[in-house]
Amino acid sequence: MPRINLEGSSSIVTGGASGIGEATAIQLAAAGSHVVIADLNEEKGQAVAAQLNGTFVKCDVSKVEDVDAAIAAATAAGPLRACVNSAGLGSAGRTVDRNGEPFPLDNFAFVINVNLIGTFNMMSRAAAAMSKTEAMDEDGQRGAVVNLASVAAFDGQIGQVAYSASKGGVVGMMLPAARDLAAVGVRVNTVAPGLIDTPIYGEGEASEAFKAQLGKSVLFPKRLGHGEELAFTIMECITNPYLNAEVIRMDGGIRMPPK
Repeated sequence: MPRINLEGSSSIVTGGASGIGEATAIQLAAAGSHVVIADLNEEKGQAVAAQLNGTFVKCDVSKVEDVDAAIAAATAAGPLRACVNSAGLGSAGRTVDRNGEPFPLDNFAFVINVNLIGTFNMMSRAAAAMSKTEAMDEDGQRGAVVNLASVAAFDGQIGQVAYSASKGGVVGMMLPAARDLAAVGVRVNTVAPGLIDTPIYGEGEASEAFKAQLGKSVLFPKRLGHGEELAFTIMECITNPYLNAEVIRMDGGIRMPPK
């Protein structure tokens, strides 16, 4: 059984303007897919799309109309075969802080809205578009969705209650979503990154020193992961026709301590 051939297809990568999303978009384009970069950062998103001969769509993943615009751009370029949900954010804070104040509900809801509801919004609507395409093989394969969770879904640290809840939700909806979408030939997998070298850590000498210190807590290799390494696994989820309904930790063996 050959790998899924993405030549002439389209794909969507949320959060594709930087980090893991950008690395994945590069590999999707190399596989012959027309990539739609769905991101809020217009400057970086347009630059990545131009580099890959893809399309940029400004997209808030929690808004149906934005998601539909990204899907329309993808389907105009070719049958939609891959959707990678890597857009996400965090809001640090304890459930109750040292002054006895509860974590602001608005902050908690904002993280859930983007990371969990936004992921479902894009996944469900992209899968609907995939369901209308011609099957690629005798099994009825029509596409694949890969959602990005985090090791925080399992090893949430102090101050990560909102982020961990959102990523735990991404993990929790994977199996029922895969079961739902089996009927239309769409596979769903989840990748849970550990400590990955992305722009969130900033740049410069102090940033490099901080990342080197963080890397010491990784089992092996003792460094932060690279976006390209995450993209290798994401591409495996998309192109391996038998990989379905799995959560894959990509973390160098790290198990996060309480803080």
